[in-house]
Amino acid sequence: MIPTIDIGPLLGPPSRLRQETDLRILSAAGEVGFLAISGLPSEIPHGAAVRAGLLRVFALPEPIKRRLWRRKFDPAQPNIYHGWFPLQNGAMTYKEGIDMGPDVADPAFLPDPSDPLTEPTPLPEEKQLPGWRADVAQYYRGMERLGRLLMASVARGLGLAEAHFDAAFAGGNSTLRLIRYPVRPPESFVGGDMSAILVDHQGRRRNLIGGAHVDSGFVTLLAQDGIEGLQARTASGEWIDVPPTEGTLAVNFGGVLERWTGGRIKATEHRVIGPDRERFSIPFFYEPRVDAVIVPLPLPGIAPFEPFLYGDHLWAAMTRFVEFRGLEAMRTPRGVKAAE
Repeated sequence: MIPTIDIGPLLGPPSRLRQETDLRILSAAGEVGFLAISGLPSEIPHGAAVRAGLLRVFALPEPIKRRLWRRKFDPAQPNIYHGWFPLQNGAMTYKEGIDMGPDVADPAFLPDPSDPLTEPTPLPEEKQLPGWRADVAQYYRGMERLGRLLMASVARGLGLAEAHFDAAFAGGNSTLRLIRYPVRPPESFVGGDMSAILVDHQGRRRNLIGGAHVDSGFVTLLAQDGIEGLQARTASGEWIDVPPTEGTLAVNFGGVLERWTGGRIKATEHRVIGPDRERFSIPFFYEPRVDAVIVPLPLPGIAPFEPFLYGDHLWAAMTRFVEFRGLEAMRTPRGVKAAE
């Protein structure tokens, strides 16, 4: 079962209730690797109206969306990491959407021209979608604040100073993704491995629209549209539904955080099965700077590992996904010495 935790106490000063909330979050993170959070403050955008505002982008005409395509889908485009990914037939994943970086919320963010992970985000013009850019910026900043709150809670739960992770995330390179999962038509299966795309769930044959995977980074904050489909895999191998409850955000944790904490936090495999109707989701991947050096935490029992740059890890992880596959050579690993 995936617990729902009221994070209201995280917004206040040290207290017994805040400490109990920290321990509940750490327990859920270590046992299931998934939780739902409620008690979101009003200044952090959430709810049906907020989602509707962000998802307006999917109503744009196809020629306008095509101008936002990444280079993988349109070789004439300059953007490699950020931008639009269209529907792809024959793949386990069947979705379209857009990936956006920190420049959408921080005009002062300076991209590194040599690093596609920090490139500017291609966006529709203001006249094409009035007010949408402002909605995106507000949401991005709100999720960044929520990510900081959760990482501070994790730090306290682990017995670390609550600001332990702050330096790595200062000027971070988080990604906001908007996704549309349409009902999967027969032609989308052509060229794919049907044995991998079709699954049994609750006595019904269902098709996958989001393949099983583990997030690569730290914390994912997911706004769902009230339609079922997201599932998490338990330690016993069972797939359980992640309830799309209004007024909550789903939270899961990534592989780097699992490694960083010596397995105290679990990066849980998850997937999306087709619910026989259109579905939307809005994940926010709270991530550090690309030049943040990941070293073993000062905790007992942490297995030693060679320090690495987060950006090098992220690129290697993302180019395993169908939306980025084939782009491996577009970024050269920097190595830890580049950050010294």
